[in-house]
Amino acid sequence: MTSTDGTASGAPKPLHIDTAGGPSSPAVVLLHSSGLSGRQWKRLATRLVAGGYRTLSIDLTGHGASEAWPEPVPFTFHRDVDHIVALLEREAQAQGPVRVVGHSYGAFIALLAAQRVPKTVRSLALFEPVAFGTLDAERDADARAELATVDFVWGETPDAKDRWLTMFVDYWGGKGAWAALREEARGEFRRIGWAVHEGVTSLVPDTTKASAYAVIECPVHLFSGELSPLAARRVALRLRDALPNATLATIPNAGHMGPLSHADAVNALLVAALGPATAFAAR
Repeated sequence: MTSTDGTASGAPKPLHIDTAGGPSSPAVVLLHSSGLSGRQWKRLATRLVAGGYRTLSIDLTGHGASEAWPEPVPFTFHRDVDHIVALLEREAQAQGPVRVVGHSYGAFIALLAAQRVPKTVRSLALFEPVAFGTLDAERDADARAELATVDFVWGETPDAKDRWLTMFVDYWGGKGAWAALREEARGEFRRIGWAVHEGVTSLVPDTTKASAYAVIECPVHLFSGELSPLAARRVALRLRDALPNATLATIPNAGHMGPLSHADAVNALLVAALGPATAFAAR
């Protein structure tokens, strides 16, 4: 696997991209969840390359090998959307529409990018995009109430920051998830904590309704964990109902971090959703 830097047009900070596979093979863009990096998809990328794909594993803003996002400079998810839109346009111009896989924050970025440039996307495979604007004020009042319990206050001391990171990781991974992490993983969360916090803080109040995504006409394969937080599961349902060509599969006994905790099962579903890497004519 080789590393290259991908620079989105007009963006001041390039994103790091790990690429693998033949240069003329059909592309799959892989977008990780908040707090992780493109390495999240290493096992999936290996399978896809073996099946004839070219993979582009992105390190989103402030994550992985991408340039660190300095505290206290503000950051919003729109910057990542701009990066991915530019990448999709570049890839589609070269070879035609591309396939995109995303998890959580990465799935949300994929969804918004596809909304902006739908003709650049051949298919989407998304595990619980955190598109909270799709939650209805009345029908999803219970999910919104659960989401309202999340604390967005970022402390100034290391202990205060650790308290926020504990809350964040435990919300998505289950009580005790932060304590169960290896010290190396906790250290990485601390290193990129500000970017994680800012991305989360900016996306929760997003008001993009489910109906706004109906412009995405390509196949959209949605996945959700049986044990995931209510808000995440409800978003998947709202998107399934709003998108014209969407399906939804629930992974038994998995939570929001299913792509890691149940990697074999989830990766098998993702490979099946993407289908064979058959050649297709550019544009």
